[in-house]
Amino acid sequence: MRRPSPTGRPAGRPAAGGRAPRPRDAQPEQLGFDGMPERLFVCTPSKLGAYADCPRRYRYTYVDRPAPPKGPPWAHNSLGASVHTALKNWYALPTDRRRPEVLPTLLKGTWVRDGYRDDEQEREVYRRALGWLEAYVDGLDPADEPVGVERVVAVKTGVLAFNGRADRIDGRAGSDGPELVIVDYKTGRTGLDSDDARGSQALALYAYAAERVFRRPCRRVELHHLPSGTVAAHDHTVESLARQVSRAEETARDIMAAERTVADGGDPDEAFPTTPGPRCAWCDYRRTCPAGATVQGKEPWAAVDRPAAPPTEQD
Repeated sequence: MRRPSPTGRPAGRPAAGGRAPRPRDAQPEQLGFDGMPERLFVCTPSKLGAYADCPRRYRYTYVDRPAPPKGPPWAHNSLGASVHTALKNWYALPTDRRRPEVLPTLLKGTWVRDGYRDDEQEREVYRRALGWLEAYVDGLDPADEPVGVERVVAVKTGVLAFNGRADRIDGRAGSDGPELVIVDYKTGRTGLDSDDARGSQALALYAYAAERVFRRPCRRVELHHLPSGTVAAHDHTVESLARQVSRAEETARDIMAAERTVADGGDPDEAFPTTPGPRCAWCDYRRTCPAGATVQGKEPWAAVDRPAAPPTEQD
């Protein structure tokens, strides 16, 4: 039996001239407000770099679902990952165990076997990488504790929600007091110089984020090239870091505009065009991309068979 409402009418029945009750599954209307900020673009250095290198590659990686199949794994990526992880684990050891003789064990424990032509090539590259590591740690003070190793730093701007994993963040004495230094390991192409360090958007964004996370100045960025034992460095200014952040924001705006075009039914090929060039030979999606398919691809082990690595390093 339906219980009467306090007004004497059965529950759910509108009064004369009244409005019918809202159906149970109806949702309140979402009101928009003029001037509300746009959503932030969540990104990493590799995400920004993918679009800067080729918008079509960005689309295949981050937009298309399901994503197109990738090509086989690259040996130079396996090499870079193995060396990076070995150095991370070296710093994870107690100070008194950070000795060159532990490196064979560390490298074997982190070694990634994918992409090599055969066992003989893999063994030769392993010996090469071990030599790099032994020479590199010979120049390190085992007692030096970095501020961070494989440390994630993050920052928000008016456009970006940036996060990235820095290989190493050192704390050093600067002219005006303690400061931070971003260190990035490289195992690929030779000939890195201060221009490479100065122009690296990734390093600049790491520095910008680290300064805000740790509340210490962070202006110096360094590329430590293990094969040659050289260091390419650059000292940023507040202004030069701001310029790099602005460049990243402009890239993010372009990406968001292209994604909106696709979401609204636009042609994805036009929204994310290709930029054909030498990088196509090294692209994971060469077989999917019409432009890339016309380029002769590189063998997965090609970069470790010669002194120069591919145009876009993944280490």
